[in-house]
Amino acid sequence: MKIRWNKIYILLVLCLIFVNYAYADKPFTVDDAINMVRVSNPQVSPDGDWIVYTKTQLNWKKNKRESYLWIVSSDGEESYKYTREEGDSSPQWSPDGQYLAFLRKKGDKRQVWVMRTQGGEAVPYTNHKSGVKSFHWGPDSQGIIFLADDIKSEKEKEKIEKGEDVIYVYEGPHGQYKRGSWSDLWRFSLKTKEEEKITQGKIRIMDYDVSPDGNRIVYIYRKENRRNASNLREMAVVDIGTGEVSRLTQNKAPEGNPRWGPKGNRIAYTAPDDKKWKLASSKIWVMEVQSREYEMVSEKFKGDIRNYRWSPDGESIIFNGGKKTTGNVYRLDVRSRDIEKLTHKQGVMWFESLSSDQEKAACVYSDNQTPPDIWMVQFEPYKEKRLTQANPWVQQRELAQMEKIQWKSKDGLSVEGLLYWPSDVSEKKDLPLILNIHGGPAGVFTNRFSPTYHIYASLGYVSLCPNVRGSRHYGDEFLRGNMGDIGGGDYWDLMTGVDRLIEEGTVDNKKMGVRGWSYGGILGGWTLTQTDRFKAAALGAMVSDWISEYGMGFNYDVRLWYIGGTPWENYEKYRDMSSLTHVENVQTPVMLFHGERDTTCTIGQSMNYFTYLYEMGKTVRFLRFPREHHGFREPRHQRIRKVEEIAWMQKHIREVDWKPQPREKEEKKEK
Repeated sequence: MKIRWNKIYILLVLCLIFVNYAYADKPFTVDDAINMVRVSNPQVSPDGDWIVYTKTQLNWKKNKRESYLWIVSSDGEESYKYTREEGDSSPQWSPDGQYLAFLRKKGDKRQVWVMRTQGGEAVPYTNHKSGVKSFHWGPDSQGIIFLADDIKSEKEKEKIEKGEDVIYVYEGPHGQYKRGSWSDLWRFSLKTKEEEKITQGKIRIMDYDVSPDGNRIVYIYRKENRRNASNLREMAVVDIGTGEVSRLTQNKAPEGNPRWGPKGNRIAYTAPDDKKWKLASSKIWVMEVQSREYEMVSEKFKGDIRNYRWSPDGESIIFNGGKKTTGNVYRLDVRSRDIEKLTHKQGVMWFESLSSDQEKAACVYSDNQTPPDIWMVQFEPYKEKRLTQANPWVQQRELAQMEKIQWKSKDGLSVEGLLYWPSDVSEKKDLPLILNIHGGPAGVFTNRFSPTYHIYASLGYVSLCPNVRGSRHYGDEFLRGNMGDIGGGDYWDLMTGVDRLIEEGTVDNKKMGVRGWSYGGILGGWTLTQTDRFKAAALGAMVSDWISEYGMGFNYDVRLWYIGGTPWENYEKYRDMSSLTHVENVQTPVMLFHGERDTTCTIGQSMNYFTYLYEMGKTVRFLRFPREHHGFREPRHQRIRKVEEIAWMQKHIREVDWKPQPREKEEKKEK
């Protein structure tokens, strides 16, 4: 018997070796990118022992991604699906760790459901008529504060159902494209199962936080719903018992992310400035609630600040910070303003939640070779542990190699970028190039796992990702680098990076393509009017004419910073900085993509660019995607976009008739 089992064991090992060998170094494909499992929003329990998170998997048959709540122990030893309903979201532990609350659809509206962490079934708690948008636990774990839209009367509902659904743009709570609602904060008691309205009046609440004693709420609000008017956000405090409101700010700066200090006497919040909406990275400010005196406390950090939390003693603030191509966790000493770097990753490691003593953080980490996964980080002594392996098969694929490079732009400005190249090339010489342009304009390329570059590397391309002037993570001066000059210095930042690769012999200058989305499509469309050096272009969600876009979509940033003034005040500059004005210069074959419901950069912009080129007899295609917004959501649309783009590049750069492999049957999903 012993000999037989040894033989079986040896055969199993040999089979595993054969399977690994068979799948090792398999090219990374479009379907690999579509199939990837996503993990996000890890929430650590108060004692730091468990992390609940969202796991999203593809359902190709239904043309959607399905999300479930999963839980994993902080040592990574135990992991299982925590709830069985698809679409559960926004999990939150109660402060005492006895309950877990989350949002689940009940009928056509989301409500708060609660379950005991020691076991049992989830139970619906709220039954609010307009549904729950978001919620926070009260500090005593006996109540929930939630945000909800105003409840429509039966008469209002009946009118809308009969077709009286006209949107009076910018009147009342209505926006430019959608019917809007005022919103209010409510309190729900777990004991009495009753809800009580806290705020009154016609306001739209954006964010909020409950005070440590549970008696007050700080919130960010607006009194209108104009497009691109975040500078009209203000901050106030409401007394839960009396409903009395105290306004804390009155300026033209876009305040956000309010957080009570642990003693309840101070509030932290973020804003780029204390008086107006500047083109600047967000800073952390601290206000004394009693006196309304405030000061910036994060001036020593020269980067981009994201999620943050107070320490239990109120002496420091832990925050996520982006610097150049990396992201890490930092600690800010509120008194001295000194900054301490807590994680030291070359990729992007950002925390989503902290244990009650803030010794442990639930993070998401990714770099060029590592897809996003949930990690547990202990700060003192420092330890880190990867808790999930959402896509273990990735290590059996050919992955692009990456390096950071720098070059001087036309005016001498130092520009940094990421360069991806095929892992199987013996020398980087005379390779075809894909130039990538990020969104924004204040976007940034970081050291994260990006399937697109692995796909192009598997096809033999080098990918250049320049962080042109105007990118965040490089300080405010660099962020303001394309003010009044969009398509000027940023264009030269692109081309000088390309020239460096050509001069080094890395790139074949007769085999180059350019791709971009949003601002990437905008700057890409402009680039094609300035040079004929690219053999193919694939551009999505672009703006080609600033004058016609002004009333339709992307306008506020343009008026304030990137062009300046309004079209009637600065007509010539709006016209001259529009790629449509110079579209006759385009010689590059262009493929355009746009979602029909895109209200950020409206679809007419791509339609105009296409029509002009088409009627001039230029080589151009335009793919319109029904139901899609600025970012595509449907998996089948995502696949079509990727496949068509690659085929276009292959045809016009390398004269190759490329077709993807047939899609494999969807595997049985994890139970």
